[in-house]
Amino acid sequence: MNIIPDFIDAFEKLGWDPEDDIQIEIGGTQVSGIHQPEGYNEKWSSPFGHRKYNKDAFIIIKNKSRTPFTPSVNDDPERKGHHCGDAS
Repeated sequence: MNIIPDFIDAFEKLGWDPEDDIQIEIGGTQVSGIHQPEGYNEKWSSPFGHRKYNKDAFIIIKNKSRTPFTPSVNDDPERKGHHCGDAS
C-alpha cells in the first residue's frame, strides 16, 4: 500500500500549497508525569517524561499557514445574549 498518492490527493483537495507550513504530530500517546523513587520497578512504572505510544496512536497533519490568528468578532446586537445588554 502506497499512501503517498492518497496524501497528495488530500493535499490538493484541501487547496494546500507546497510552501505552507505543514507539521506532522503523533496523537494517542501517554507521557509519564510521575517522578519515580530510586530503585523503582521498571516493569510496572515508567521514568518521568517517558513517552509511550498506544496501539491506536494516530498521525495528525496540520497546516499552520491556514490556522486563523484572530478570533471572530460578533458586532451584531441581534446575536448577543440578553444578559449582555444595558442594565437599565
